Amino acid sequence: MSAIAVAPPSPSFDAAALVARLRQTWQSDRTRPIGWRKAQLRRLLDLVKENEQALLGALASDLGRPSFEGWLAEIRYLELEIEHTLKELHSWMKPERQSTPMVLQPGSAYVLPEPLGVALIIAPWNYPIQLALAPLIGALAAGNCAVVKPSEVSPASSAILASLLPKYLDKDAVAVVTGAVPETTALLEQRWDHIFFTGGERVGKIVMSAAAKHLTPVTLELGGKSPVIVDKTANLSVTAKRLIWGKAFNAGQTCIAPDYVLVEDSVKRPLVDALIATLMEFFGDTPKASPDYSRIVSDHHFKRLLSMLSDGTVVHGGDSDPEQRFIELTLLDEVSPESRLMQEEIFGPLLPIITVKDVDEAVRFVNARPKPLALYMFSGDRSAQQKVLSRTSSGGVCINDCINHFVVPGLPFGGVGTSGMGGYHGKHSFDTFSHNKGVLEKPTFVDPALRYPPYNDAKKKWTRRLM
Repeated sequence: MSAIAVAPPSPSFDAAALVARLRQTWQSDRTRPIGWRKAQLRRLLDLVKENEQALLGALASDLGRPSFEGWLAEIRYLELEIEHTLKELHSWMKPERQSTPMVLQPGSAYVLPEPLGVALIIAPWNYPIQLALAPLIGALAAGNCAVVKPSEVSPASSAILASLLPKYLDKDAVAVVTGAVPETTALLEQRWDHIFFTGGERVGKIVMSAAAKHLTPVTLELGGKSPVIVDKTANLSVTAKRLIWGKAFNAGQTCIAPDYVLVEDSVKRPLVDALIATLMEFFGDTPKASPDYSRIVSDHHFKRLLSMLSDGTVVHGGDSDPEQRFIELTLLDEVSPESRLMQEEIFGPLLPIITVKDVDEAVRFVNARPKPLALYMFSGDRSAQQKVLSRTSSGGVCINDCINHFVVPGLPFGGVGTSGMGGYHGKHSFDTFSHNKGVLEKPTFVDPALRYPPYNDAKKKWTRRLM
């Protein structure tokens, strides 16, 4: 595979004019009715279904993504998310009644979700279709207008989104902007009602700084080093399969990929043997020839990952091919906690394995570092599982599995601390792009004098009783 070019910028791009046009649409109240929202969601579902092969082709071009993996993680995920949203949207939009204090009777109080306005969605390159459209589902469901900025590092996916979204969705309410840093910078200079960013911590700080100038709320889906804890009671065969599956998915270029393993000393060797056996089972003697293994997105990231290999002792793997941007899933031992491999998010198919005495030491190791986006615990001991859940903080957790918490529509997906802020998926997406407005309604047919001056002793007495 040769080096890829970044996506070209949108023609005649004027960020201020674009935002003004979308804001005019939103202020017309066109996007508020449930009919418009559902129509847009159905059209988005049509886009995904009718262009499945073209979308998979773009993913293969950008990431060497295997067809089934692309379908599972991007196409089918989006279909399920849209279908779930269509089914539940009516109930999400209903006002939520609240108890009204006696002193304010007669009256009724409720929470009314309303759209925020015009949102900016900045998507990454690693899941370039899913992570552009999944936030858009929430924005449309909540009745907003939106600009989608795909990543320039995945040019084929960026181009197909720029081509398809205007054909399927309301062009006065949804726009796509392609290009690189200049276009993103111009967009961030505008006033938005919400910014949704998926990417790394460094750019997340730039986004948050730009948003602060307009006091714009942000959702930051960042990353971090998601640890795996394996104790002596774990089913090592199942652990190995689920761990390798999660790490190999998209060649480790997943924000919630297992980043490193903390394993109890007594089961380290059996776990490593099980991991090696699983790698052979999944990808054979020559994983480069496997049709089920992705490639690294760019020459820059390929070189970055290769430079980390010297930070540990290769237990298994280590093969690479710059022409294909292929790096074998590699197990590494004797890794220093101070090395780049343990200081930076790996975002690739390198898996450090670190020995700990017990679960308590693993918990201390995790807590001494920034809060991760995900944490994975493999154990058959319920008390050990609860210890990890109660004594660590992370965006999400899987017990005896990894990365699959992402696909549960009822679970919020998001980070904590440096791994992000805010969450989405299912109703959480609707809530992210909504403002929950508190409303109190009171009739005028009765107007007790209790609230009005002069405040005599009788009024004070009754007010105290009622409140």
